[in-house]
Amino acid sequence: MMNEAAGNGVFLGMDPARYLGKMEKSRKGSIRIKSKSRSNVTVRLVWIVLILLTVLAFATFRYKQIDLTEAVQSTFHNIGTVFFQPELTYDTFGGALYQLLITFCLGALSTGIGAAAALFLSLLCAKNMANSKVAAVVKGFVAVIRAVPTVLWVLIFAVSAGLGSVAAVIGLSFHSISYLTKCYAESIEEMEAGTIEALKASGANFWQIVFQAVWPATASYMVAWTFMRFEINFTNAVAMGAAAGAGGIGYNVFMAGSFYLDLHEMGFLTYMIVIAVILLETVSTKIKAKVK
Repeated sequence: MMNEAAGNGVFLGMDPARYLGKMEKSRKGSIRIKSKSRSNVTVRLVWIVLILLTVLAFATFRYKQIDLTEAVQSTFHNIGTVFFQPELTYDTFGGALYQLLITFCLGALSTGIGAAAALFLSLLCAKNMANSKVAAVVKGFVAVIRAVPTVLWVLIFAVSAGLGSVAAVIGLSFHSISYLTKCYAESIEEMEAGTIEALKASGANFWQIVFQAVWPATASYMVAWTFMRFEINFTNAVAMGAAAGAGGIGYNVFMAGSFYLDLHEMGFLTYMIVIAVILLETVSTKIKAKVK
């Protein structure tokens, strides 16, 4: 079988044993291939180490005489209360809607700022539009920003701006810029090189290329990435309501769960957030379909 493959040129100039590994026949007569490459061995060792560390963590965890059976029962009871008995106690429906609107505005504002800045930076980041050295510097800069979680950027800016919506918007916008810059740049780099080269050969300047070639070819992708980031910013704004005191419905959820200990209200607010996310996804899908 291997001779036929070699005759057909499959293993021309290659060592078959190197790429197929050991070939053994199973009891049913079929050929079984065993690959013992270094990467596979490394992956298996990593999995073994992670499993051992997990077992060790559970074995050495200080449970402080917690009754696991009672804890599991209480957890399921709380989940049932949150999701099957939602009710507003301390807030009104109108007040909850207003807080949801604040969260929506935080996400929309940070996404708009991030998209506007990323649109310009992506032109300096795409290899087919900018100098290779400039593109490498910009990509490295946005990669460093993107490596830091959003909540940390919000807390960093909270040191100078103070806890509140200002720090939340700046932190969300900062991370959105790095995220969208990468997405926009990749969309631009996927363009056909002939289009840009033809415009350059005809004497078109930089901005003529952007508005006549780049934007028409990548608009649908950029809109899709922008709405995806908006959904991320909306959910992050919910978390920032509690972590950074940015307000919005996230702060109400935090107060209901940690201060009032009212699981009924926490469940109602959770349902409002879920419905809002579903509506945003529906609207974004329709807009992306129209742009295409």
